[in-house]
Amino acid sequence: MAKVTMLNMAGAEAGTIELNDEIFGIEPNENAVHAVIVNYLANQRQGTQSTKTRGEVRGGGRKPFRQKGTGRHRQGSTTDPSQVGGGIAFGPKPRSYRYAVPKKLKRLALKSALSAKVLDNEIIVLDELKFDAPKTKEMVKVLENIKAGKKALIVTAEKDENVIRSAANIPGVRTALVGTMNVYEIVNHTSFIVTKEAIEKIEEVYL
Repeated sequence: MAKVTMLNMAGAEAGTIELNDEIFGIEPNENAVHAVIVNYLANQRQGTQSTKTRGEVRGGGRKPFRQKGTGRHRQGSTTDPSQVGGGIAFGPKPRSYRYAVPKKLKRLALKSALSAKVLDNEIIVLDELKFDAPKTKEMVKVLENIKAGKKALIVTAEKDENVIRSAANIPGVRTALVGTMNVYEIVNHTSFIVTKEAIEKIEEVYL
């Protein structure tokens, strides 16, 4: 099992923690990570784009010009796609981009993302993360103390409004629970900040 040094909120060492190799020590599977991220981004799409067909644009009640003698092609309606202001042929319509991926693939991708963070030394384990009240300045100070990157994902075991609100206004910093963290967020942030309690819950859920 890999050993990682734990830090406290002041940035000082607070012991070590062993990470389970089945979750934090596998060989990252890039194909699984890619597939799950593409799925996540597809599921975020609203799919509200829409264009008007020739039956939906206004007009079309008259012939735009006479049939013969103009030197132009024959045309019977102003709504034809070939006409300026006409409808769009085969344009996009509202649709859902959602699709599912196997649970085993999701789990492999998550373990791969976590293992990659350990390999790249981008994981920061805190013994605890607690505030008496929501304070953005306090959170900024903690991030400076632990030398977190500009883009950081903070994962806690339980919902803590003081932590969430303290990080809410810091650009590039996101918070998540063990049950809501996803592969895209883990990969998209340079620092993966996780509490000791959250590590224990991750190992309990994903083993």
